[in-house]
Amino acid sequence: MNTIRTIIIDDEPLARELIRSYLKSYPSFEIIEECINGFEGLKAIQDHNPDVIFLDIEMPKVTGLEMLELIDKPPIVIFTTAYQEYAIKAFEMNALDYLLKPFTKDRFNKSIDKISDRLLHKNADAKKLKEFIQEPPLPNDTLNRIVVKTTNSIKIIALTEIRYIEAQDDYVMIYTHEGKFLKQQTMKYFEQTLPPDFIRIHRSYMINIHEMTRIEPYEKTSWQMLLKGNISLPISRSGYSLLKEKLQF
Repeated sequence: MNTIRTIIIDDEPLARELIRSYLKSYPSFEIIEECINGFEGLKAIQDHNPDVIFLDIEMPKVTGLEMLELIDKPPIVIFTTAYQEYAIKAFEMNALDYLLKPFTKDRFNKSIDKISDRLLHKNADAKKLKEFIQEPPLPNDTLNRIVVKTTNSIKIIALTEIRYIEAQDDYVMIYTHEGKFLKQQTMKYFEQTLPPDFIRIHRSYMINIHEMTRIEPYEKTSWQMLLKGNISLPISRSGYSLLKEKLQF
């Protein structure tokens, strides 16, 4: 078997050491880098284009899932986490495996067997994993920030910074007080995961209600939303009904 280029991404030194020790039984696996957070992990993946990553989910600064959102062609991913609540969604969307800490060598060996099989179908796996990352979180999950990739860095956008969001096919443009940022995600995703402060007023627009200044008539039978900074956006009939319901006017 060819060398399997591997990256370990975990903020816990003992967790990285455990994976490293288990991999000693598999000489075909070459650990090309170890990372302690999502920022380092993203750079390592871009630099080395690995075959496999062992990825923790809950990490400081950027979570494992947020990091994967920023990767155009994800490698094969083995999740390694102490949090069981992510497992159902991971398996539903065909993540390769989900190791719940602390995991045994026997359990780890099963992941290695899966990797050998899946490497034969790497392109299909990457597509399915990308779909998994773009699915809405579990119903009780609500976004509290949005992570985007700019030309030279990763930007973490607090929800309070967002003025409005504009749909652009399979992408959205997020407008903030600092500027605008493109993200590969659907408007429907944000409609389902953003808190009630965000209302979809039109097929193409969702607004932060703290940015609105007034609603006024536009032509004979339509309305428009005015935001701070003299920004005007169209309001659809369904959007107007939703605004009336949520804002009680």
